[in-house]
Amino acid sequence: MKKVLIGGLCASLIAGLAACNDNAATTSKAPESAKTAAATAVAQALGSGIEFANFDKTVRPQDDFYSYVNGTWEKNTDIPADRTSVGAFYDLREQSKDNVKAIIEETAATPNLAMGTDEQKVADLYRSFMDTETLNNLGVSPIKGELDAIEAIASKDDLIKYFAHSQMIGGGTPMAFYIDVDAKNSSRYATHIWQYGLSLPEKDYYFNQDERFQKIRAAFVAHIEKMYELAGLPNGKAAAETVMALETAIAEKHWDVVEVRDSTKTYNLYQLTDLPALAPDINWSLYLGTLGADKQTDIIINQPSFVQGLGELVKSQDLANWKTYMQWQTLTHFAGDLSDALDKENFEFFAKTLNGQAEPEPRWKRGVAKVNQLLGEVVGKVYVKHHFAPEAKARMQQLVENLRGAYADSIDELSWMSTDTKAAAKDKLAKFNPKIGYPNKWQDYSKLDIKGDDLVGNVMRAAVVEHNRGLDKLGAPIDRDEWHMTPQTVNAYYNPTMNEIVFPAAILQPPFFNMEADDAVNYGGIGAVIGHEMGHGFDDQGAKFDGEGNMRDWWTEQDLKEFAARGKALVEQYNGYAVFDDLNVNGELTLGENIGDLSGITIAYKAYKKSLNGKEAPVIDGLTGDERFFIGFTQIWRGKMKEEALRNRVATDPHSPGKFRALGSLSNMPEFYNTFGVKESDAMYIAPEKRVKIW
Repeated sequence: MKKVLIGGLCASLIAGLAACNDNAATTSKAPESAKTAAATAVAQALGSGIEFANFDKTVRPQDDFYSYVNGTWEKNTDIPADRTSVGAFYDLREQSKDNVKAIIEETAATPNLAMGTDEQKVADLYRSFMDTETLNNLGVSPIKGELDAIEAIASKDDLIKYFAHSQMIGGGTPMAFYIDVDAKNSSRYATHIWQYGLSLPEKDYYFNQDERFQKIRAAFVAHIEKMYELAGLPNGKAAAETVMALETAIAEKHWDVVEVRDSTKTYNLYQLTDLPALAPDINWSLYLGTLGADKQTDIIINQPSFVQGLGELVKSQDLANWKTYMQWQTLTHFAGDLSDALDKENFEFFAKTLNGQAEPEPRWKRGVAKVNQLLGEVVGKVYVKHHFAPEAKARMQQLVENLRGAYADSIDELSWMSTDTKAAAKDKLAKFNPKIGYPNKWQDYSKLDIKGDDLVGNVMRAAVVEHNRGLDKLGAPIDRDEWHMTPQTVNAYYNPTMNEIVFPAAILQPPFFNMEADDAVNYGGIGAVIGHEMGHGFDDQGAKFDGEGNMRDWWTEQDLKEFAARGKALVEQYNGYAVFDDLNVNGELTLGENIGDLSGITIAYKAYKKSLNGKEAPVIDGLTGDERFFIGFTQIWRGKMKEEALRNRVATDPHSPGKFRALGSLSNMPEFYNTFGVKESDAMYIAPEKRVKIW
């Protein structure tokens, strides 16, 4: 289950050029002095790191800086049939897949791999996924035991017990159980319940009456019926109608995507003895006992009204309906690991209909994803040896500390924040724990049994091992070496209960981080990423946590009001960005990420200027340091996405589309206005009194 408190960077989800085109106001440049000539020569040897071929000089940078920097790339780039998106993030992910494939194939080619070794597990897991002949011969037999168990359910207690069992093996379940740090007592792990159980992306998909959503719902019902036919299960049409009706009832109980972002509302600590009053028709002792979590005295219920509503549905819905629902949940959760026919139909709805993906990925890419999912840190150990130099880690550590120092300076300079709140903010900043590249301690997979001819079994056993690993945390000290992303993941995250900022090795590459480029583009790229993750510690949710990772109020009342007002202004700004004629960005859903972006670029700029030690930045490829900085930032957000996928993202993803992540942040920065001569008549202009400055 997802780590619901973590703020990540993306889903989810650029020959001397003048700063402006012939119709734009130009930026004056002072001639280089003799004292900067040597620095210029050194920097030019590194290169600017700017991808000039992507520029569209027919666009005025003051009107649309994103298209100015990325427009030609966007015009000339097609989305491959087996993908829904391309761009800086996505292309690096493709590169990571290639790199991991090479590691897997090298491992698999090793003769006489001993059973139980990490190498044997990697080779056999990949083999079990790639062996479609065996999968086709097996058909649905790998899940027959589960389907038989569902058929044997004879009471509501049996149903509750199966909910827990299905959770443990990685199957479907209407509520998700997981173990994570207690947000109000970060020195301990706690058990949690999170709403779950829907096949469609979000509750609005079940109720929105727009034609697009009606078509999706009709296609979903047809998909269920087809899956039943392919699986050889009876009464597919009736089953599809039952599943749709019950999922709609479950969706009606769900909190929406904005509500579930609120870490205050989702923290609800219950004593186990109080659960029967919340949902009396759920046998809690049976449920938690089956999970192995009945020895705890309390549990955090993230959405109490959902759990209450689910209990009502357990009571009101016929047992036969619930059995059909669980039959479907089992079939759909494991469909991608079964026969070609089921896998293809699963793709047709979830990838093609929902996200516009024309063709499936080559199977090897999905095999790589499966290895990353189940044995990620085994591959990660080899990945960092091949693809992450010690010099890169050292330079990143320096950048992180420079950003930390700039953040502290910025807090000191805030005009709207009181001395007491500044002190608390700086205490939290000083306690940020940066993790760069890879874990200090690698995950142990010794308890996981992997077989070369049992893909579904591998997936189920891995889920059980992961579940038990969570149970082992209960009562144990907090594991501060644990990572929630593998080194080969192109992303980054902030974890508020650990107060840690984490940067996997795979994102530390161009255009984000370029060892061959000068500092300007690196501060604009990975510097803004570092600042973004630090910014999550001070976004609308992260700011509820202190330096120890505890959710508590460390603000004065007046400062909190001012902070909220600035957040509201950012919500209104992003609500105004039109993704399509009929769809705008959801400013409330994306507020945390938008604060992260704005904070990130603001602090990265301060850190870059501070790194110059009062000297003038060299001019490289005809661009000043400030120009390279802002271009470096905008390069990292280049991306292109299928319309279906983008609409899905806007509905469910707390990140704004990449274009608006660039434009929204830059439109609030006076330094950007000064660098590119943005005037009141320009499209990116926001009046000074309406520009948002938070950190």
